[in-house]
Amino acid sequence: MKFNKIAIALAAALTITSLAGCGIYQKFEMPSSSALAVDYTKARDMEQDTAAFGNLAWQQVFTDPMLADLISQALENNTNLRNAQLNVAMAQAQLKGARLAYFPSVALAPNGAGSSYSGNAFNWSYQLPLSVSWEVDIFGKLLNSKRGAQAALYQSEAYAQAVRSGIIAGVAQSFYAISSIESQLKLSRSTAELWKESVEVMKNLKLAGRVNEAAVVQATAQYYSILASITDLEVSLEQANNTMSLLMNVMPQKWAIPAGKSLEAPEMLRSEIPMVELAARPDVRAAEWSLASAYYATASARAAFYPSLGITANGGFTNLLGSMIVNPGDWFIQLAGSLTAPLFSRGANIARLEAAKASQQAALNTFEYTLMSAAAEVSTAMTVYEKSHEKINLLALQVVNLEKSVEYTQELLALGNPSTTYLEVLTAQQGLLGAQMSSLANDLAGTQAVINLYQSLGGGR
Repeated sequence: MKFNKIAIALAAALTITSLAGCGIYQKFEMPSSSALAVDYTKARDMEQDTAAFGNLAWQQVFTDPMLADLISQALENNTNLRNAQLNVAMAQAQLKGARLAYFPSVALAPNGAGSSYSGNAFNWSYQLPLSVSWEVDIFGKLLNSKRGAQAALYQSEAYAQAVRSGIIAGVAQSFYAISSIESQLKLSRSTAELWKESVEVMKNLKLAGRVNEAAVVQATAQYYSILASITDLEVSLEQANNTMSLLMNVMPQKWAIPAGKSLEAPEMLRSEIPMVELAARPDVRAAEWSLASAYYATASARAAFYPSLGITANGGFTNLLGSMIVNPGDWFIQLAGSLTAPLFSRGANIARLEAAKASQQAALNTFEYTLMSAAAEVSTAMTVYEKSHEKINLLALQVVNLEKSVEYTQELLALGNPSTTYLEVLTAQQGLLGAQMSSLANDLAGTQAVINLYQSLGGGR
């Protein structure tokens, strides 16, 4: 007898060990077969640098009071963020359900019946039973269900953070885009007025015999070209205002954002971003938890090959004992256990396991691509940020020299210099406008690069 108990204990231990080896009970870990996943795991477990750009609170990055107020309103009202938060709430409810599956289920099902034979009086029977059933999670079905629900919750939380980061960046992008377009409109309209005056000057010079009709036509054509560019800018401004309105979750409206707004970015003298900062990105974390969910789905598919153990208890009060009806009634209790093993569904379980493995491999591929894509986004944002700063000084020098060119050619023409034509003045003015517009566009590109870099590093906490 003692030997039999020892044998049973050893068999149970060997069974549990073999099940653990096939991954039914093991927690998710990044696969060691992926070098990228291994590097990510090491970086993820490192302590985060709170002073890193992506770890700064958005209030530390976007300090303009008007912009800060708009971001706060968007975070409170944006529909996408609300839906992401609702997804988190749903995932929390599903996790709660998975945890409650460990507890017994209780049901109360009172019933009564009456019968009469050969005209005799009715015999009434009744039962007041309380049923309790409990599935013993020997083979990890409930365990993997709970872990999968936990991974889904973490994934939805990471996704919500990604949405939040995107909204903050989107509001900032729209804010500075509107301000930049307002600056370009201001410059274009003032230049259009100057060109209008130039057309009149050209007409007077023609009457004086200083220029011919071709010069007048060229000046007039350039004037209309500037007016046409203003209409394009007005369309762009309308689009930027509508984008801001959608982010704020309000009907389309114009936002009174003044021209000349600029973002003071912190100095970032780095050639690359370490993996530890990429590991903080919410979309990368979401991809990791998606992989974990796929892992637990595979573990659940493996657990389906093993039997289910259920325990059921019934008890209550009844007057029906066997085939006899007695009054008063009496208490009863029943206890049963069942072991249900899959016999004819092995083929379906194999197919389900193969599908789960394929889904897990796809989730790993998606994770690796997400991580590489994150690195590419950060690299691009860093390059644009650095090159736009280099370009600022070059464009500033170009504008200064073109302003001098316009001034010199106008003076020479006014003095009647025979070697200077009004076409040279027009050309210099046209070049100056182009350089000024390029400078404004470059300023916006630099600002957008900072915002993109902040978002690509998971900023927006």
